[in-house]
Amino acid sequence: MSYIDGFVIAVPTANKQKFIDHASKGDPVFMKYGALRVLECWGDDVPSGKLTDFRRAVQAKDDETVVFSWVEWPDKATRDAGMAKMMEDPDMSPEKNPMPFDATRMIYGGFAPVVELKK
Repeated sequence: MSYIDGFVIAVPTANKQKFIDHASKGDPVFMKYGALRVLECWGDDVPSGKLTDFRRAVQAKDDETVVFSWVEWPDKATRDAGMAKMMEDPDMSPEKNPMPFDATRMIYGGFAPVVELKK
């Protein structure tokens, strides 16, 4: 079964195109190092909860939109090797592809799927 890296960030809404440009430069690097699929999802229906929610999790401000992204890898070994290579790849440097959001508020993690349904 595949392995998933998940990310939640708050992006200034005014930076939507800058985020798309950033992802368009960075996401092919994931693919270069073995990812099967990358999805970048701009928040469209992200409700506020009573105890917690996506917005609170990343301390999103009123002028920010929550982005939910994930990278699908064939397995954890490919992910570990790919992520190590990405950290060294000059195309991922902040000078070549600056992040149009506050990365200190990013939430991320690796996940091993336990149930998978497909059509």
